[in-house]
Amino acid sequence: MDNGLAHEGSAFINFRHYVRDPKEHGFRWVDIKQLRFSAVSLDDRGLLAGLIGHEQFRDDYAGGGVLPDGPRHGPYWLRLITPDLYEAISQERAVQILREWVDPLWDPPAELEADLQREVFNRLAAADGIHYLGELGDEAIHDWGRVHDCFHEFVLIDRSAGQITLVVAADD
Repeated sequence: MDNGLAHEGSAFINFRHYVRDPKEHGFRWVDIKQLRFSAVSLDDRGLLAGLIGHEQFRDDYAGGGVLPDGPRHGPYWLRLITPDLYEAISQERAVQILREWVDPLWDPPAELEADLQREVFNRLAAADGIHYLGELGDEAIHDWGRVHDCFHEFVLIDRSAGQITLVVAADD
C-alpha cells in the first residue's frame, strides 16, 4: 500500500488499434489506473492527496510508463498538482467532455465504443464523485509537456466498491 491506496490494475485503450488507417486518430488514447482504498478511508480531498502521492500517479504519459521517483505527471510538474486543483463535476459534464474529445471528427468504430463504455463510461456511471483536473497554465507545464495536444484527467471515486480510478484521455 502506498498512501492508503493499493494499485489493482490498469487498462489502456489505444485508438490506433480500432481504425483502418493508423494515421486516423492513431495518437489518441485513454489510460485507466484503478486503486483500492479502505472502507474507513478519507474524504475526497484526502483520497485525491493519496492518489497524487502514489507512485502510479508519476506517469508522464509519453511512453516511459510509471517512474516511481519521476517529477512529472502528464504535461505537468508533479510538485504543482494539489487536490484543490481538481473540480468536482457531474457525470453528465464528464461524459460531455469525453464525448466532445472522442467524437468531433468521426464516428467511433463499434469495438472502440464498446471498450470505452466498459472501461470509462460504466465507471463514470458507478462513481460517487468525479473530479476533473483542468488546465493548470503555462507555469505548470514541464520542460517537454507540450507533447500532449489534449489532456483530460478524471478521478472517479466509488466508495461502495472502495475504488478510486484515474482516467486520462489524451492526444499526442
